Amino acid sequence: MQVLFELEFNDVGAEEVLARHWADKKTEKAVEEYAGWLVRGIMARRQEIDKIVQNSAKHWRISRMALVDRNILRIAAFELLEEKFLTPGIVINEAIEIAKRYSSDEAAVFVNGVLDAVWKKIEKKNPPLKVNDDEPTKEPAKKRAILSAGRRKKE
Repeated sequence: MQVLFELEFNDVGAEEVLARHWADKKTEKAVEEYAGWLVRGIMARRQEIDKIVQNSAKHWRISRMALVDRNILRIAAFELLEEKFLTPGIVINEAIEIAKRYSSDEAAVFVNGVLDAVWKKIEKKNPPLKVNDDEPTKEPAKKRAILSAGRRKKE
């Protein structure tokens, strides 16, 4: 979120901002990789993501949203589109918790409403596949959930 926030004001590029962001931090490589994946993916698809968020936020233009809220929505919308190992409920709940921590309780309600609408639009276009409990996707989902929890602690 911090890197995306900085990119709102600084046009040097995601790679430079990511490198600067991680330069003085001691984090696990997996956390850096996941954050990099998020930032690169969001920047590559920013117009598409902003359009999805805009169309899901009734009576709100994305340019009028608070910067923190807008970037929380971008992260979660990208994860809803691309993250194959976390359920939409986990993605949305994490976004709500981040909004409570870095924005406000009102922002958390707003984020919840917008992301619920985003997920409904995504799900309508791409109905979920039914996964058998015995499928090997269980372990990666657990690993991603642990990484996600680690991100929250480090923020």
